[in-house]
Amino acid sequence: MIVTLSDTNTRDIARLLLDTQENHSLATGRVLTLIVVADIHDDVESILENVRAASHEHPSRVLMLITGNKEGPDALDAQALLAADAGASEIVIMDLHGDLARNLDSVVTPLLLPDTPIVAWWPSTAPAHPAEHPLGRIAHRRITNAYEAVDGNYLLRLANGYTPGDSDMLWSRITHWRGVVAAAFDAYPHDKVTAVEIDGPDDNPSVDIAAGWLSSCLGIDVNRITSEQTKSEPSRYFPIRRLTLERESGPVVVSVKDDKTLSVKVPGIAEAFVAMSTRSDADCLSEELRHLDPDFAYSQALKALPNVKVH
Repeated sequence: MIVTLSDTNTRDIARLLLDTQENHSLATGRVLTLIVVADIHDDVESILENVRAASHEHPSRVLMLITGNKEGPDALDAQALLAADAGASEIVIMDLHGDLARNLDSVVTPLLLPDTPIVAWWPSTAPAHPAEHPLGRIAHRRITNAYEAVDGNYLLRLANGYTPGDSDMLWSRITHWRGVVAAAFDAYPHDKVTAVEIDGPDDNPSVDIAAGWLSSCLGIDVNRITSEQTKSEPSRYFPIRRLTLERESGPVVVSVKDDKTLSVKVPGIAEAFVAMSTRSDADCLSEELRHLDPDFAYSQALKALPNVKVH
């Protein structure tokens, strides 16, 4: 069900949501309110697909705010996606004009679900300090997406602007990889790691945060490189192409074999192969919504970024 409301207000939108639940017997078991902040130039359909996919695991009230029309008179045009058109959620897309585009917290407040967590997601451009943004102040979790806004200072801004409750999808893109590395590291013998080298594309921030994570866990500097082989490989490959942990008994090496497989080599153990591919934004969003408490490991990885030596 798709309902369009032109030149409307939040009171009418709230009434529509309530009437739809009552008259069409829609489920009301929403586990959170997800606020999505998109720019007028973003691929809204792609963002909606990611939200729908994540909603099957996390039924939510989704409030998508499309900003960018800050000139001219105040106006709010809305479209409500309900029932089958919204996955397991209810989605309200609001195109904001004039001062409404500058006062996002005032727009969403009447539409927040009572007694449920609030999550703010910036799928593209994000504020330097998410917790200081008006929406960030009311959100329990704040999710950004460095992959869509990469420049030389982005990771530094993430680190400097970090507040407990912040997270970035560059971190959830490597969750499974971190599990593989931890398992390989824990394999016998348990020698101390003396050196670490990580190889990946120079424009992929997930490689850098992985290096920060390794530095924070191992307490040593990490060498971050982009080899000639990496430069020649397809972009669909998992971004962390090769990790080498030097130990007295021999190196532990986790490397990309192809676009769906990792190779894991540990001294004294036969080479193992693990399924691994690049995660989508929908996968990452679903994971981010699974835990609403601060991520200590992520914060420590950000703090350790100065220990990553780029070559």
